[in-house]
Amino acid sequence: MTVPAPRVRRRPSVPGRALPLLLALALVAPLGLLFAQNDGNTTDDRDLAARERLGVRYLRALGPVTDALVEAQSTAVARAPVSRAALNAAIEQVAEVDNAVGDELRSHERWAGLRAKIEGLPDRGLGDPEAAYQAYGEANDLLLALYRKVRESSGLIRDPRVDSFFLQDGIGGDLPTATVLAGRLADLVRLAPRRPAAEQAKTGLELAELRVAAFGPANDLVADLRAAVDSSESTDLGANVLTPLDTYQRSLEAFTAFSAPGAGRAAPSSDDLTRAGLAAQAAAKQLRTVILDQLDALLKERLDALDRDRTLARFAAGVAIALLVGLAVALRRGRPRAAEVPRTPDRAGPPTTLRPDPPVVARDVDRPPVAVGGRADAERWRPFDAAR
Repeated sequence: MTVPAPRVRRRPSVPGRALPLLLALALVAPLGLLFAQNDGNTTDDRDLAARERLGVRYLRALGPVTDALVEAQSTAVARAPVSRAALNAAIEQVAEVDNAVGDELRSHERWAGLRAKIEGLPDRGLGDPEAAYQAYGEANDLLLALYRKVRESSGLIRDPRVDSFFLQDGIGGDLPTATVLAGRLADLVRLAPRRPAAEQAKTGLELAELRVAAFGPANDLVADLRAAVDSSESTDLGANVLTPLDTYQRSLEAFTAFSAPGAGRAAPSSDDLTRAGLAAQAAAKQLRTVILDQLDALLKERLDALDRDRTLARFAAGVAIALLVGLAVALRRGRPRAAEVPRTPDRAGPPTTLRPDPPVVARDVDRPPVAVGGRADAERWRPFDAAR
């Protein structure tokens, strides 16, 4: 009779246990790589848009300084007393913004140089129109350099969207340049008759060059704004920008007409040019406010969209990882149970077989017992039985 050995459960092999985990990792790795790449790109785009909004804030503060400085220059060239109230208020406003965002935009040094130049203007010989024209011209050059610095440091000059790129180019490059050069042209027209006769030819050439330099950025501004409106998906941009743009264009045309010699006169009319310049400056102020508002709105909308995309991407990545982990657990628990096999004996060999003892029959006292069925024993006792 064969006695069955106790059966034990075979433990699954190490590769079999690790297979679901490896499968989950193989699926999670590319998913994690894609998520990290997408999250990095989204973070970079968001940082750029946030820094651009800081640049818009700085440009908004520079607008009043531009207007006040151009007005102060015209007043000084006309030999009138210069009021510093508007200019000082504008300076304080820029100083506050520079203290807040100047570290990130790296504008402290340029702003400090411009502020020192502006604050030093009253100490110069403003009774001399030529000296005032030269001094304010240097200050305006520093102002335009600060505009360029802010655009570069904030990333506005590298804006990836077509509409916002044209808006920032117009508000940070074309409009302040056109405003400064238009004021300089008006002041030079006022100074030209006072110059010596020997310098009249040189002054005429200077006026012609300055006229081209002033109207170039103004025309570029109009082209930039129309390109921004045509390329934008925002329905508010065109409705808000086109009306003040038309007003600015009309004032610019009037300023252009009065800045050139007309019929019956050898030189432009300074009075007419001054009035046209004031109208153009007022139109430029209105247009500047609209452009800055629209540019900031586009950047804020982009930031909100990037935040939503990042949130959705992170949520999707979390759900995908949870599903993959659940799949790995299900695969691990759903594996078939291992077959039960006999326990291996301590010694090698077949299973133990127990044989029953042969039956014993009754025998004489003088005769040894013979096992029933033992043939060899019967042959051995046969002579002894015959002798008896």
